[in-house]
Amino acid sequence: FKADIICNDDKKRYRIKSLFDTYIKKVTRELNKSWCLSVFEDNAGIIEFDEKFGIAFKVETHNHPSALEPYGGAATGIGGVIRDCLGCGLGAKPICNTDVFCFPPLNFPKQQLPKGVLHPKRIIEGVTLGVRDYGNRLGIPTANGAINFHSGFICNPYVYCGTVGIIPKTKIKKKIRAGDLIVLIGGKTGRDGIHGVTFASLELAKDTKRISSQAVQIGNPIEEKKVLDLMLQARDLNLYNATTDCGGGGLSSAIGELAKTGAVVNLEKVPLKYAGLSYTEIWISESQERMVLFVPRQKIKKLLKLAKIHNVDATVIGKVTDTKKLQLKYYNQVVGDIDLNFLHNGLPKLTLNAKIVANDKWKIVNRHMSKAIKQKAPDYNQKILQLISNHNVASKEWVVRQYDFEVQGKTVIKPFIGIQKVTPSDGCVIQPLPESKKGIVITCGIAVEYHRSPYWMSASAIDEAIRNAVALGADPNKIALLDNFCWASPEDAKTLGDLVLACQACYDFAKQFQTPFISGKDSLYNEYQGPDGKKIIPPSALLISAISVIDNIDQTVTADFKAINELIYIVGKTLPEFDVPKVFPKYAKKIFQAMHQAIKKRLVTACHDISSEGMAIALAEMTFANSIGTEIFLANSLDTDTWLCSKSNSRFICSVPIANQRKFESLMKGIPFTLIGKTNNTGQLKIYNNQNQPIVNLSIDQLFSAWQQSP
Repeated sequence: FKADIICNDDKKRYRIKSLFDTYIKKVTRELNKSWCLSVFEDNAGIIEFDEKFGIAFKVETHNHPSALEPYGGAATGIGGVIRDCLGCGLGAKPICNTDVFCFPPLNFPKQQLPKGVLHPKRIIEGVTLGVRDYGNRLGIPTANGAINFHSGFICNPYVYCGTVGIIPKTKIKKKIRAGDLIVLIGGKTGRDGIHGVTFASLELAKDTKRISSQAVQIGNPIEEKKVLDLMLQARDLNLYNATTDCGGGGLSSAIGELAKTGAVVNLEKVPLKYAGLSYTEIWISESQERMVLFVPRQKIKKLLKLAKIHNVDATVIGKVTDTKKLQLKYYNQVVGDIDLNFLHNGLPKLTLNAKIVANDKWKIVNRHMSKAIKQKAPDYNQKILQLISNHNVASKEWVVRQYDFEVQGKTVIKPFIGIQKVTPSDGCVIQPLPESKKGIVITCGIAVEYHRSPYWMSASAIDEAIRNAVALGADPNKIALLDNFCWASPEDAKTLGDLVLACQACYDFAKQFQTPFISGKDSLYNEYQGPDGKKIIPPSALLISAISVIDNIDQTVTADFKAINELIYIVGKTLPEFDVPKVFPKYAKKIFQAMHQAIKKRLVTACHDISSEGMAIALAEMTFANSIGTEIFLANSLDTDTWLCSKSNSRFICSVPIANQRKFESLMKGIPFTLIGKTNNTGQLKIYNNQNQPIVNLSIDQLFSAWQQSP
């Protein structure tokens, strides 16, 4: 992402000096939002919550470790991102976790598994339990996420873990002062995790488990909880000036990045799990649950006393200097001495070649699919039941309900909503402070199924994350984004070209939607070298996470229909897009703004985004929680297939009381919207085509039963 990239497309050759600087960082700088308090300069991005507090957000990936050892890999993934939040500024208190998984199909034939690859059921079970156990034991709710299935993930599952925290504005900035003592707190140091970050940038192969088993760290959530409690109390007592977590690279990156003025580290003082580690192993170990603090000398006794009360190991292992050098000692012998300017700026820039393919094939696919559907004249009842029971659409309760998403008592909108708590939510809403009505909306967007067109895949992920937030009540003018790229080897010109297109989409659509990026992460080299030499490369994926602060949690809305005899509208433009949809930000932005105003003015009682499964599935999901039926009449402007199955972005379904009809339609003036029906008490989802013929007649019980079929 910092390399010089020589791009070659059909028309021209050009150079990009840095993907990060040219696209991701640039759009945030150009938007220059005053409510972005800290971006791309710490372990997490921070936006403004109110006059006293900021909100930190970071999302990490832990793909390779989770493929190798699913439970430990996923557990340390969530543990690591919690420490990212804790190591942001002087420490943000974690208040919510998120997770997004991309798995292979559960029914993948065992005999077809490549050598050395775990079966999908083993991976899914381990990953789910790892995230569950770590988050639940720390008492942090896991309240938002997504799960995708695709055969391309058979060798490389994608595991994204995120944490949101709240931090006083006075604690956002770190202070690096020569003379401060370097204190290591938390878990002891062992050989686990050594070369973990190196391993994360290697392709997997049949013998990876044997060679790289120690690269997967061993997590201890109880130790992390003690560290968390100690740090937050020490922070409020002003006992340290700076902190960071020991993540990838261990002490080498923690101290190497934080001690910008210089440091001396005495490696023999680092507490060990067992004897026999070399000073190199001590320096680069990625053992978990460790944090580094820079503590003024006059406050060290208070800190050590407080650590003892919390039963947390705290050891002085060095000091901050003003020499601009990083010096390592082992029993008074100098074993490392490096200039910090060279350490941070001495590495020559990579020069990589990218082949840009302008792929418009999706237009042809859309057109052909539309014709094929018309020729077949499908049984829509059967088609909808098949679609809603597909693993990518069906209920994820078998995973989500393993997480405690209500601990801390801050979760206002939960993963499942309605009287029966079964309708899936578009995201979650957290109320960080009990004395304040202000809330946080957290959502995500990922469009793996569109990976053949990386530009529009990325655009769709951005649109989905934003519209999910808007559907809950977020102001589209105050949404911040995080980007997490999972890609194959950038040394392949076509793969790198796809990454360039995805980054260009991030700039284009974030700029037009006025949504700055505040943090991100990339995971590259996601591929598997088979025994026959053939590479198995999973689909490229960009996860977009969105976060927004809302002034009043009472001005939110959920996706479940609430009452009978309410009007049902589809808002947004429906096009014959059946493969890879486009995003039209000029009118999408107007739609988002109009929907926000309708929700804020309480004109709608339910709102749900229409995702890639289409309108029929969105309608079905809205009926579940309260068993409220619908009668839908499709307008003459479009054919039935387009109405029911289009993947067009930027669309919502909402219910409006009849008394609010005039105000609602007046608010929607100038944007595409259609009145399509009413709610009722029949317990049925009924849909009529534009010739007034019934084409769908399914009971809510039928739909719900199909949706709940666990894999």
